[in-house]
Amino acid sequence: MEVVSAWAPAVGFTLLPPAGGFLGSTLTKKKSLVWYESLQKPSWCPPSWVFAPVWGAIYTSMGYGSYLVWKEVGGFNKKSVIPLGLYAGQLALNWSWTPIFFRAHKMGWGLVTLLLTTGTATAATVSWYKVNKTAAYLMIPYLAWLTLASALNYHVWKDNRDKKQSK
Repeated sequence: MEVVSAWAPAVGFTLLPPAGGFLGSTLTKKKSLVWYESLQKPSWCPPSWVFAPVWGAIYTSMGYGSYLVWKEVGGFNKKSVIPLGLYAGQLALNWSWTPIFFRAHKMGWGLVTLLLTTGTATAATVSWYKVNKTAAYLMIPYLAWLTLASALNYHVWKDNRDKKQSK
């Protein structure tokens, strides 16, 4: 049983973000994807097939980073409140974007959510750097992707806000 307890937290922390992302994507109705495809997007928008593997890799990376922080501070305790609290907050914001944007078709609120996510993820990364530099470095691809996602969300909102946002 000792062996299981040594690796179980690493697996749990690593798989939590992609599991939440997968759950959010399964709750997205096919007609929401049809709606998204009908929107005007900038020429630099990645093809739809890119999003799932990129998010999978990013979620896994940040999940493992959160494990490194948790391990470094000795679990859930007073030292973990800020770094893991910021992480949990940004993860909740991240997961909320999919239903806001795809299910409710609220492009503007999606952008606000992404900007809040980016700010909170940046704060989490800074707090992680003080605890475990490797964990913070694992967040850099996420911050870069959030920047791209925010710019894309902005352009989609700007170029399509006059369209009826039917569900």
